[in-house]
Amino acid sequence: MNFILEGLQRALHLIFTFDREVWVIVLLSLKVSMTAIVFASALAIPVGFWLAIQEFWGKHFIIAVINTLLALPTVVVGLLIYSLISRRGPLGILGLLFTPWAMIIGQFVLAVPIIIALTYSAVQGIDKRVRNTALTLGANNYQTALTMIKEARYAVFAAVVTGFGRVIAEVGAAMILGGNIKGSTRIMTTAIALETSKGEFGFALALGLILLLVAFGVNILLHYFQSKKVYIE
Repeated sequence: MNFILEGLQRALHLIFTFDREVWVIVLLSLKVSMTAIVFASALAIPVGFWLAIQEFWGKHFIIAVINTLLALPTVVVGLLIYSLISRRGPLGILGLLFTPWAMIIGQFVLAVPIIIALTYSAVQGIDKRVRNTALTLGANNYQTALTMIKEARYAVFAAVVTGFGRVIAEVGAAMILGGNIKGSTRIMTTAIALETSKGEFGFALALGLILLLVAFGVNILLHYFQSKKVYIE
């Protein structure tokens, strides 16, 4: 019990004295995950919207593949991207391995299927009359699309927040692609794993508490957007 209390005391001390090493790790984690989510959203939201409004041969197969990718293990993502960007890989010349960009790519791959699937569900849930009314009033395809996205905006925001919650807490891909290099690619999850193995329980606990606060904030946002969606409906 004393071990836990001492670890908690040191963790709080590190947090509230703004220990430089702790907050460098935290800020890098947020930077990597937020960058990955911005790029993932830019691709996944239009794709999810397009899948929801278009009918074509093979659509259900594509949806099934995307839903399968929701459970893609992070270490598998890390391994696949490692094979592409390592020195012997086809993209090795870019020198991305063991850089923050390598981790961003890994988190991008993890977030895209989540945001696509949830955006697809959000647009599918829109009342069909919204699209028909817009077309009846003379809206073109672009204007109709904007109207539908506006109608589903809170559900789409919830999709983005869910994607962020997934990537901020992942460790497998970040460890493989980033290498957990101090001051360069060490983020909260990889630092927690390392510091725990070294016996630095207080330091690991400090990062764990901050990660829990981030996760709590993500869940508050998710609940907010979901409640907005329900209220609108």
